[in-house]
Amino acid sequence: MRCPQCGFENLVGSDICDNCGADLAGRDTPQPATTFRGPLLGEHLDELEVGAPEILDVAADAAEAVRRMHDNGTDCVLIVDGDRLVGIFTDRDAVLKVAGRPLEKRPIAELMTHDPVVLRHDDTIAVAINKMAVGGFRHIPIVENSRPTGLVSARDVFRHLAESLG
Repeated sequence: MRCPQCGFENLVGSDICDNCGADLAGRDTPQPATTFRGPLLGEHLDELEVGAPEILDVAADAAEAVRRMHDNGTDCVLIVDGDRLVGIFTDRDAVLKVAGRPLEKRPIAELMTHDPVVLRHDDTIAVAINKMAVGGFRHIPIVENSRPTGLVSARDVFRHLAESLG
């Protein structure tokens, strides 16, 4: 550890400079990196203006989920039991779990991702990006009191960032 007073190279962890006696206590403690709190990443998810999600009851079959996704041009449907979010079924699920197999009479509950990671409407865009990156998700439901109120997609985030940055 280099002394800030005289430049003498001390042993790491030294509290006093062996050359000039300057106080070195705490100088080798890592300092937190400067955080980026730009206006874009600190915005709440409400700024994304996401639409209402496509919702399907847990009793439905896979054929209905795929039909809804196709008819509405969406990449996923949120699965509810009553009003409570219990799962998500995405285009990735359809390709990996259903492709080449009959869809009829296949309960969506067998194929969906149970208990998905969720966001709250007052979470920031940075939180959404983090959850997407860490989990490898392209879609994350927004919930209030376990009820789905929206759906954030990576496309929504990228569109918003591109529009905001000009």
